[in-house]
Amino acid sequence: MKKYIPSFLAITAVLAIIAVVVFLKVTQLKELGAAKQVVPPEAVSTTQVKSEVWQQTLTSVGSLTAVQGVTVAAELDGKITQINFLAGATVNAGDVLVRQDTSAEEAQLRSAEASAELASVNLKRTKELLDKETVSQAQFDADSATQKQALAAADNIRSTIAKKTIKAPFSGKLGIRLVNLGQNLKAGDSIVSLQALNPIFVDFYLPQDEMNQVTVGLDVNLSGDAILGKNIVGKVTALSPDVDSSTRNVRVQATVDNKSGLLHPGMYVDVSVGLPVTDKVLTIPATSVLYAPFGDTVYVVSDSTDAAGAKTLTVQQKIVRLGTRRGDFVAVTLGLKEGDTIVTSGVFRLRPGATVKVNNDFAPDAQLAPKPSDS
Repeated sequence: MKKYIPSFLAITAVLAIIAVVVFLKVTQLKELGAAKQVVPPEAVSTTQVKSEVWQQTLTSVGSLTAVQGVTVAAELDGKITQINFLAGATVNAGDVLVRQDTSAEEAQLRSAEASAELASVNLKRTKELLDKETVSQAQFDADSATQKQALAAADNIRSTIAKKTIKAPFSGKLGIRLVNLGQNLKAGDSIVSLQALNPIFVDFYLPQDEMNQVTVGLDVNLSGDAILGKNIVGKVTALSPDVDSSTRNVRVQATVDNKSGLLHPGMYVDVSVGLPVTDKVLTIPATSVLYAPFGDTVYVVSDSTDAAGAKTLTVQQKIVRLGTRRGDFVAVTLGLKEGDTIVTSGVFRLRPGATVKVNNDFAPDAQLAPKPSDS
């Protein structure tokens, strides 16, 4: 019997140790389960839903065209002897751009002018003789016709010389030079593009069912990345009398001041036509909206009381229906009321019923006409 006593004592000791360990672990788990984990409130910025009056607008995408634009070209064949412009320069109407070789025409002109002068002298002499009735009326008529033909021949050569002196037809800005000194031009060969940039036209299309709201004189606002985020204003100056049969859209043209030179023909811009009608809308910053496939939502802040009776701020998620957007704001047509306090930043960290603390020191500065500093 004695040889079994040590084994029995060892087993008893091991079981006792295991029981103590299990007891300690169970006690710890109970304490952890009983302990309340306190989640700190999320820091957010807030604002109140406001009621504002917005002017109704019609939007479209427009294309810029020059009020006057042409590719200056040669009218007659000839060799370039002089180029008087630089690519990209601004010129005035009548400035000489290119001269072609006119040496042959100038020699012909001297001969024609001599013939015209002789014809004029002969006509004067014939007139004196006719007054003395020493020549016939027929001779006078023949000399008169000869003089007119000689003058016309000289004028024709002058016209040829003038056409070979190529001038700017209007004031504007030149493009890239397409010719070189000494080049032989053919009639119709392009020399340089000339565009009048101030003012400038904006052409865009609107649906036919909206045309009863558009009249000449309405303000037009242009925006877009191409104009460095600036807002440029013009006015509607023309409406096309016909409707595009394939799209049922009507072409509208607006004229915009372009003293800054930011606008160039061929650029596209976002167009907004201001209508003489206003709407009262509820507006919120666009940063307040949590966009999702099942619906757009915002978090509304409300007062509540915790288990200890202390007052706290909690948030509830509400589905909203959005309207038009302007600048950093968006209109809400359903889901909120004026005066509701909503979260403007930090919405991605929230969940329904979460507690929050308000810190508006770094709240987003929402504006109707934002001007980004890095633009």
